[in-house]
Amino acid sequence: MPISSTATYIKPSKPKTKRSPLLLNALSMLLLALLILMSLSLGVADFSWSGLWQAITQQSQSDDLQLLLVSRLPRTVAIILTGASLSVAGMILQVVLKNRFVDPSMVGATQSAGLGLLLISLYFPASTLLGKMLFATLCAIAGMFVFMRLIKYLPATDILMVPLVGIVFGGIIEAVTTFMAFQTESLQMLSIWRFGDFSSVLAGRYELLYLTGGLAFIAYLLADKLTIVGLGDAIATNLGVNKQSLIWFVILTVAMISSVVVVTVGAIPFVGLVVPNIISRMMGDRLRRSLPAVALLGASMVLLCDIIGRSINYPFEIPIATVFGVFGAAIFLWLLLRKPKPQPPINEGT
Repeated sequence: MPISSTATYIKPSKPKTKRSPLLLNALSMLLLALLILMSLSLGVADFSWSGLWQAITQQSQSDDLQLLLVSRLPRTVAIILTGASLSVAGMILQVVLKNRFVDPSMVGATQSAGLGLLLISLYFPASTLLGKMLFATLCAIAGMFVFMRLIKYLPATDILMVPLVGIVFGGIIEAVTTFMAFQTESLQMLSIWRFGDFSSVLAGRYELLYLTGGLAFIAYLLADKLTIVGLGDAIATNLGVNKQSLIWFVILTVAMISSVVVVTVGAIPFVGLVVPNIISRMMGDRLRRSLPAVALLGASMVLLCDIIGRSINYPFEIPIATVFGVFGAAIFLWLLLRKPKPQPPINEGT
């Protein structure tokens, strides 16, 4: 599946400023720890850390401990896994496609997963959650394959054509999905998958998200090879890297992460676009050093947006897809409208 001859090359950028990855990751972990404490403490039901401490020290059952294990902790873990995995998926997709303006929701993966989920829910309503996830993954892979074929014929000089084609392609899939849902009176069910929301996450209903964490870890193990693929066909061939197998790995990873997230909590836009761009400007495109920072920042940003959504209209909640959509759209417009800097030749600085 040749793509490098058509996708616009975005240089494997060097960091704009020299920042220690260790320092950035340490600060990100500190921020994430603070947000975790806030997330565990925030909610409509009464919860106190003192009551939890008494339950632990006295080895007794309490409402605080039950609330923590059944609701607060699963929700927080689900948010962390979702933010980290979507960010990692966006980063490896951008490196392989050599384009900074794409994420899983702009290559047809998220929309195709939603279409697949609607189809299996209509025709096989008794399917298990795992069965729905697998079918949605197959549809997401098919959608990404069609997208790859479409961008094959794009000019290599326009960096905005790839995301624009992705937006149009995703819009067509969404239109078909909406039409089918309208005809079958399933619009309410479809809206649940389109707008990410963690309010329904409880113990026993989010464990599929651990699969996304495993995929993100495998991507980290293959980080050096993925970075080489992003440097170009000639370099990958000279270094003996099997480019096609890595491209398929990226397609499968992005499709599975998108499908699991849509099935479990619904679609969340812009996470895989915004976070990789922020980290790339600080740490460059070497995935071995940037992927941990991408995962940490992605988890922190999604967790922060979830806390904001739970706080500004308390005790009601604003779906995280809405909060992050506003935040992500502003950054995406800034990325589109900012004046691009001259790009060096493909082999420069490699």
